Amino acid sequence: MSMVITCLDLEGVLVPEIWIAFAEATGIPELRRTTRDEPDYDKLMKYRIGILKEHGLGLKEIQATIATVDPMPGAREFLDALREEGQVLILSDTFTQFATPLMRKLGWPTIMCNTLEVGENGEITGYRMRIPQSKLSTVKALQSIGYETIAAGDSYNDLAMIQASKAGFLFRSTEKIRMDHPELPAFERYEDLLEAIRKAM
Repeated sequence: MSMVITCLDLEGVLVPEIWIAFAEATGIPELRRTTRDEPDYDKLMKYRIGILKEHGLGLKEIQATIATVDPMPGAREFLDALREEGQVLILSDTFTQFATPLMRKLGWPTIMCNTLEVGENGEITGYRMRIPQSKLSTVKALQSIGYETIAAGDSYNDLAMIQASKAGFLFRSTEKIRMDHPELPAFERYEDLLEAIRKAM
């Protein structure tokens, strides 16, 4: 086993975007906005919490949608194959209250994410980030204890961890992010990403 940890984003890479699935389930198009559209995460979350409040929706309704969401075709097999090569860590800006059922479907990989603040009535009142710039901070912390990192993601909030790693890849990203970062190899298929990560190890 090499001293390399592969850090993967969750939504858009291994599972569909939860907020897009919820936007479709509720018919509220404003909830389709994600970190692919809005680089400022705090602004995005405040916007989402405002919309949920306006429509009287809370954690229970979102969790009911998440229960119907499956990992992307091939994601579980990709993750299993990657974990045979070395340690894998999922770094996500999602929340523990959202991630647990999805981790079950992915075979319980290790995930580091954030926490929602939820009132007794199930209303989402706020959120708590694990640490500022959580993905980059985690990658730097791993490097400080002797690991090299390889990272892959699809959104603005993945760029810092991708750029700080010894190898980094875009996976199923937007055309805009790919155009803005031609230096980052971009892949659409799990087989190709797996091959690139193996070579980088």
